[in-house]
Amino acid sequence: MIIRLARINDLHDIMKMYKSCVMGMIAHNITQWDNKYPNQEIILKDLKNKTYFVAEKNNEIIGGINIDKLQDEVYNTIKWNDKSNKFLVVHRLAVKEEFWNQKIGKKLMSFAENRAIKNNLSSIRLDTYSENPIALKFYKKIGYLRLGAIDLKPGKKEYYCFEKLLFSNTN
Repeated sequence: MIIRLARINDLHDIMKMYKSCVMGMIAHNITQWDNKYPNQEIILKDLKNKTYFVAEKNNEIIGGINIDKLQDEVYNTIKWNDKSNKFLVVHRLAVKEEFWNQKIGKKLMSFAENRAIKNNLSSIRLDTYSENPIALKFYKKIGYLRLGAIDLKPGKKEYYCFEKLLFSNTN
């Protein structure tokens, strides 16, 4: 498996990967995503910003992740441990359902962490749906701390914010 910067011409295969992931989530009664999100417009913007990376196995896109420095304004309500303001934010981590439990998500998160370290950044931030037990267990298992909750989508349950410190000097 390789992880590489995604290209515009990967859009169709990335959306197929998301469809598979969303169908798996729905089968597990996880309503975090649907046929409206993530959508082509959002992923195309990620691709144009060159912040989206894919996991590829035998020329098949089996996972994806957006890594940037953009956080929703409500993130400012969280008391982050990293006070340096030198962080990356993970968005839209997904893996094709048939590749779940093969450590693809862990490899994509390690990729994000290594990218942050190479750029002398101190932490990774992210959020996930409070009613996504698979993601909640996953982030805890790979060393992320849950620091609080935010309201990202009116009418939905809250989202939990997670952080992982990559360096000890975060003041």
